Amino acid sequence: MKKKNTNLLAQASTKSDESLILEECLPMLELILELKPDIEALSAELGVKIMHRYMEQEIQRRCGRWGQQSHHRHGTQPGYVIFHGRKVPMERPRLRQKAGGEALLESYGLFQRDGRMQRAVARKLIRQVSTRNYAGAIDDCLEGYGIQKSSVSRQWKGATQAELEKLCQRPVAPKLVGLLLDGQSFRGEHLIVGLGVDEEGRKHVLGLWHGATENSTVVRALLTDLRERGLDTESALLVVIDGAKALSKAVKEVFGPQALIQRCRVHKLRNVIDHLPKAKQQQAAWRLRGAWAKPSAEAALQELRATVKWLDAISPSAARSLEEGLEETLSLHRLSSNELLRASLSSTNLIESCFARTQAWTRRVKRWRGARMVLRWGAAALLVAEAGFRRIRGHAHLHQLKAALIAHQNSQLESLKKAA
Repeated sequence: MKKKNTNLLAQASTKSDESLILEECLPMLELILELKPDIEALSAELGVKIMHRYMEQEIQRRCGRWGQQSHHRHGTQPGYVIFHGRKVPMERPRLRQKAGGEALLESYGLFQRDGRMQRAVARKLIRQVSTRNYAGAIDDCLEGYGIQKSSVSRQWKGATQAELEKLCQRPVAPKLVGLLLDGQSFRGEHLIVGLGVDEEGRKHVLGLWHGATENSTVVRALLTDLRERGLDTESALLVVIDGAKALSKAVKEVFGPQALIQRCRVHKLRNVIDHLPKAKQQQAAWRLRGAWAKPSAEAALQELRATVKWLDAISPSAARSLEEGLEETLSLHRLSSNELLRASLSSTNLIESCFARTQAWTRRVKRWRGARMVLRWGAAALLVAEAGFRRIRGHAHLHQLKAALIAHQNSQLESLKKAA
């Protein structure tokens, strides 16, 4: 019994000690929470001091031993480093070469000009923080400057220029099955966007150019640019384009018989309807959509030709618009029987979806200053949209589409050999 009582006393003693420790910890925890802003500020100041210490170490290393110095200290000068999205003032140590002339500190250059300010500004503005509100969107750990509207705008300009160069110079994604090209009116300027779809159904923004798809010089230049950046023009490829004749002609010139053209059905529908009176527009749209919904290319072509005859009695110009490139609206019908895949690649809606996000992302910009600004913002917005892309609908059937494209390519090459 004594042993049992001893255990009980020991347990009670242990519980008492734990409660005392807990009671002692609670006031300390409250104190830490109250001092949290000061602790964060102290951590930020330590970070700046570490930068300063690193510069001092570089000076000592470059000066060398006494009597063997290649450099000498040369006092200090007011400067700054980028810390937490702002410029923080710092006394910059100076270094002078023994032969004369000031020597720049590599560490100071890294702390000041390594793109940290641009990246910090880009992170905030991408999340739709305006340049006017940037100062209120960053933490006040340290006193700093360079966060006013004009300074933030300069940093954002540099960041978006880098995004534009990245988009227009990066290699084209490999193993593309589809290439979509479409012109978009964006903030008063006309832009051409290239979008690629690979064998796994993933979408890639390939480029952004200023111009119109009706301009054959611009179109030929952008297709040549894609080829120079790695687009394989020898492989079988489905090219989805709008109704511009210059674009169709340039695709055939650059890619040859390897590329199979699919005309955008949405553009074709709009072009036909624009020639009709309002009373007939809905009926024409119903007939065209019904024709393209047919399960086979032969049935769809028969229905489309019947629609041409019906339109000819109402508006000959609408009938001619439908006849132009009529069979190219059925290219996917001949390649794939999967309805989801046909819906994804029979139009340039994938590009229009990208620009829908872009329009929403740039809605707070009040003043646009020319094509260069539109290109910079457009490139940055497209890269943000690309990060959230999903695979296209019907991507599981892309291997069948690829096989059909290869078969089409082989038949075209055989035809050329026979003709030769």
